[in-house]
Amino acid sequence: MLSIPKHKVFISYHHANDEYWKNLFIEKFSESFDAFIDKSVRDGDIDDANLTSEQIYQKIRDNYIKDSTVTIVLIGTETWKRKHIDWEIATSLWDGSINKRNGLLGIILPSYYKTYEKYNPCTIPPRLYDNIKCGYAKIYNWIDDAYTIKKVIHEAFERRFKIEPDNSRERYKYNKWGDSWC
Repeated sequence: MLSIPKHKVFISYHHANDEYWKNLFIEKFSESFDAFIDKSVRDGDIDDANLTSEQIYQKIRDNYIKDSTVTIVLIGTETWKRKHIDWEIATSLWDGSINKRNGLLGIILPSYYKTYEKYNPCTIPPRLYDNIKCGYAKIYNWIDDAYTIKKVIHEAFERRFKIEPDNSRERYKYNKWGDSWC
């Protein structure tokens, strides 16, 4: 097997519903296999009660995503609805003079299939979907193998230089409701 470089990864996920899966993902790959460095925002890290939306957006970009190179979106049943997940994806795609854009990929959690029989693009974050359509991002089912996860992370890292992302969608102003976004 070829040696795959290690990348700093930002993990975007629905804190209330998918904390278990995020913790399992980190446990399986971060320490045991040294596959990535966790850069996720945790509950309570940002005092959103006293900040404007723009301040929160900037804090995510400047304090959490800034030195990561790949963003992984863990996709559960409610992930597409979350305003901050949309912002984390949008921030990841922003290519600034200091903070460069991240590679992007989605991983469908096993819990997703307890609600949905099969993959439905209208039940993943719309900004992630836009980038899957243009080829900038890819989506995978849950991965248990350390080599495979390192490989897909590295592929996402490399795509960020070859394909232009689609970050044209307006950012969420509020969390969404309903069964799907389309």
